[in-house]
Amino acid sequence: MTWRAENLHRLLAFLFLQSNPRETPPNHDSNLCVACPHFGKRSVCCFSLTGNKLQIVLNPQPHWRPAFHRCKYESLAKRLNFDCKKAATVRKNIHINDNVLQAAFECGVQKAVSCLSTCIFPDKTTYPIDETMIHNGPPHSSNFGYAYAKRMIDVQNRAYFEQHGCHFTAAIPTNIFGPHDNFSIENGHVLRADLADKNGTNVTVWGTGKPRRQFIYSLDLARLFVWVLREYKEIEPIILSVGEEEEVSIREAAECIAKAMDFKGQLLFDESRSDGQFKKTASNAKLRKYLPDFQFTPFDQAVKEMCDWFSANYDRARK
Repeated sequence: MTWRAENLHRLLAFLFLQSNPRETPPNHDSNLCVACPHFGKRSVCCFSLTGNKLQIVLNPQPHWRPAFHRCKYESLAKRLNFDCKKAATVRKNIHINDNVLQAAFECGVQKAVSCLSTCIFPDKTTYPIDETMIHNGPPHSSNFGYAYAKRMIDVQNRAYFEQHGCHFTAAIPTNIFGPHDNFSIENGHVLRADLADKNGTNVTVWGTGKPRRQFIYSLDLARLFVWVLREYKEIEPIILSVGEEEEVSIREAAECIAKAMDFKGQLLFDESRSDGQFKKTASNAKLRKYLPDFQFTPFDQAVKEMCDWFSANYDRARK
């Protein structure tokens, strides 16, 4: 397998990892730091599940309860083992929700912003989905444990507000991609054994390539999270996404990555593999009501920046 083909495999694995609802919560700490370098003197804590531990970054405060260290779970949404561990998934995710929000309440945190996922929305629904539809029906059967656990964050936020007046809310990003993320082949929806033909020129992607997703660049998302933290006053969650018209197919996204990597081989689609949910088209009307002039990075440009970053930082990139 050529070096360029191997790198394309990792980027494609990362892409499909992010396009699937069963994703490991991504680590965008570096992107958040880029988006808010002036947070240096602010008491801001960000929590991310990486490396089998709950990390506290961006000015960790010594008074944060030791309860946080109890959340030392490995990736709670492992792609390939997800379906058979629904009980463990729902239990551990609810445990994390409860530990973090209760500790935030006990420490007098002024505002907490949790991250939900579009996989929490009902499987049978009308499109586009919006923030009012979260609890309107069961989620997709393949990930109901994770989805219901994430829905409970919205329930807990409302409960803490009504009982204690806590300003706890949540953001719902669509499919995230960008620098500083995990580009692992093993954890993505690309079979390592089928990645290339004998001369290392072809790349095989799971599924037909037809499902459609709204991808949001991690640097754009970091800017929006800073806005949610500072300016968003509602308890109800808010979808952070590009518009419906910017939805692209998995095939189109894969071709965009191949172009950015100057890959000359063929992209092959293994139609014997599951496509997952065909689409999860989300409305960003609520976001646009608040930020009508927010400029998202064009998809092609964002993909090129991600690929350039990965190539330039190959030795230190997570993979």
